[in-house]
Amino acid sequence: MQFQPRSCHNEREVESKLIVQYLLPKLGYSSDNWYQEVSYGNIRLDFSTVAVKKMKNLSSCVVIEAKHPRENLDHHVRRLGHYLMKTKSFYGVLTNGKEFRIYQRSQDKLKFLFCCQGENIANNLNKINALIGKESLTKRLSTCQAVYVPKVSQSPIKELPKKSMKVIAVYHHKGGVGKTTVATNLAAAFSNQGKRVLLIDIDAQANTIFATGLIKFQFDDDDDLKDKNVFHLLHNKQIQVADVVRKSQGFNQPEVDVIPSHITLIERQRDLLKKAASAFRLANKLNLVENNYDFVLIDTPPSLDLYAQAALIAADSLIIPSDLKPFSNQGLNSVKNFIDEVINSSKEELNKPLLKIMGVLPSKISTHHKYLQYTFPKQRRVISDNYNFPIMENTISERMSLSQCINQSITVGDLEIPDPKSIFNYANNVSSANTSAAEFESLAIEILEKIGA
Repeated sequence: MQFQPRSCHNEREVESKLIVQYLLPKLGYSSDNWYQEVSYGNIRLDFSTVAVKKMKNLSSCVVIEAKHPRENLDHHVRRLGHYLMKTKSFYGVLTNGKEFRIYQRSQDKLKFLFCCQGENIANNLNKINALIGKESLTKRLSTCQAVYVPKVSQSPIKELPKKSMKVIAVYHHKGGVGKTTVATNLAAAFSNQGKRVLLIDIDAQANTIFATGLIKFQFDDDDDLKDKNVFHLLHNKQIQVADVVRKSQGFNQPEVDVIPSHITLIERQRDLLKKAASAFRLANKLNLVENNYDFVLIDTPPSLDLYAQAALIAADSLIIPSDLKPFSNQGLNSVKNFIDEVINSSKEELNKPLLKIMGVLPSKISTHHKYLQYTFPKQRRVISDNYNFPIMENTISERMSLSQCINQSITVGDLEIPDPKSIFNYANNVSSANTSAAEFESLAIEILEKIGA
């Protein structure tokens, strides 16, 4: 029997036809030695295997992650490494059926070992068996454990000393590029990592507070957000973060803290413009809670107004979500000028470091394979070549699950009440959302690595 990559049309078929029916038996693993859909804390592994069950402190010998045949495996390497560190596993397999890769954990780093095309797996079974076959691993781990079980440390994220609070703004001058989707689900991803998270909505559209479950009312009289929101934090020097912060409701487990926005921000901006200090108040008041949070994420308006100014002055770093289309790219010039001419000069007045641009984040990206193969790489190059912006390694794809998770609802009496979920909570019940959840998990890992938190 030889594996045929063409027989796999989706991720499930890669799992069943390549891994379950072909690979695991060929590597000598029986049903007693491999496990599917393994939960490990907040991590869900596609497959894990165990060669020597009696070994102590061993979660798994091999972690196997299966992807859709059209998925680019390069986008999943960082997450596989994270899985190996968290589960203290020795080896990782990454495959989409068309390509097959093996990696090894070496303390806190990931080492590439082997790669072949799917149609050549049968011809390379001896090499694969020598690396991750049950019999081979059993012999090595039983007789020479010191070599193959490196000194295990915690994930580098936990090893590093706790840094001060990091404030990240999610901003673009162009609307409709997925700012709220990125801000809310990134907040959930950090929370899932055990981070203390504050999410600030400073956009009058108030999409973030809807996405985090804070709009449970149907009528104006029941609106409990209009008198305590981010406007009051900017307007009144006496009001502090603790006076306006809310806990998200049914959005994620664990939940995140949220400073709400409100539709009245637009008309009330003129009240703030009368006070020069308004643009600096968010930064100053966040300084007072720097021991309460590890991360602050700010969902900003697609504008150059005072609210955007207040958000970027308060931020240490900036993520710019973009669909990489022409109008979005042209908006990058406005972003750059706004930062250079307004934000950084204001930061200098506060003796704060200049705003660090973490990068343009490709978001709402089509999953069509021809687009990803031909157009997307060119669009990525445009960002650095024409606009001189860094571009982030991860990508947030445009998937149905990202809109569906926000549009969940529950029925209370005769009313249908919004009950939105983070992509992670939604993925717990809807398997088709797992890919989107994985993208945000990988994005969070990239950010943690870049800022050393």
